[in-house]
Amino acid sequence: MSKSTFTILFYARKNQVNRMGKAGIMIRVSVNGESVQFSSKLDIEPQVWDTTNQKMIGTTKAARKFNALLDEIRPSLRNRYREIEKYEAYVTAEKVRNAFLGITVRQQTLLGTFRKHNEDVQKLVGISKSAATYRKYDRCFRRVEEFIQTKYRVKDVALKEVTHSFLVSFEQFLRVDKACNQNTSAKFLQTLRMIIIEAKNNGWVFNDPFANYRIRLKKVDRGYLTEEELQRILQKKMPCTRLEQVRDVFIFSLYTGLAYIDVRNLTKENIRTSLVSATNSVAPRRTPLLSAALPREPRRNARAAGASKTVTSIMEFEASY
Repeated sequence: MSKSTFTILFYARKNQVNRMGKAGIMIRVSVNGESVQFSSKLDIEPQVWDTTNQKMIGTTKAARKFNALLDEIRPSLRNRYREIEKYEAYVTAEKVRNAFLGITVRQQTLLGTFRKHNEDVQKLVGISKSAATYRKYDRCFRRVEEFIQTKYRVKDVALKEVTHSFLVSFEQFLRVDKACNQNTSAKFLQTLRMIIIEAKNNGWVFNDPFANYRIRLKKVDRGYLTEEELQRILQKKMPCTRLEQVRDVFIFSLYTGLAYIDVRNLTKENIRTSLVSATNSVAPRRTPLLSAALPREPRRNARAAGASKTVTSIMEFEASY
């Protein structure tokens, strides 16, 4: 970001005097050649105003007091300028004036931004977003909302209030109050980070509270089925047709490598002579059927357990779901 020029000028409005014959002292703030003027709320007799040095002439008590007030205004304006330069993308004379006068622009809030984001995601469900994605953001929104109400006793907070300390407290809230494990808490924080990134891209915040915040994911061993366990599933007598169908679908997904969502979305139209097409999944795949997909040993075991009926069972399962 390039350095901007900043100047402050005090001048007396000598062409406009009040009933007491005094002229108001105006302040002109300039940033990169752009200027704004506003009143200092001070007035002075025009003949005792030093235009060159921008102060009241004389060493009387009144003059010293008057000039001291001007000396307080200068550093205050410079501090406002530095704050805007540090935390915002660019500085304007109007921003400096408004900050000095206490005129604040309505700030974007965390939950307001989060809510708008979720509404946009919901509109895209079935187009470019899945219902699971929307539920993920909605779940995180409700956790953040509950945290803000519990911790701060308010309905919402400004985006600029989302600091490193805020994140630490939110994670503690998830772990202690909501009894979330480490990875669940990390997933909530990752989702929240997406909202902060969106806010930063829109210029609503300029500091990333996640910059020095480490989201820790614990590596989990999900385990796997052994050959013996697989055989026990294949050979187990199920008490009802419904559980047989569930078992067949599970075995089918094991041998084809199809994800749950792909198996869930299978229809009769997806069945081909040599290929299964899961066209309605989030990440469409084309996976070979059982006879082409299985390595030799698992294929023999599957046939021995009657897995040749799997495709028919899946169709029945789909029809009864």
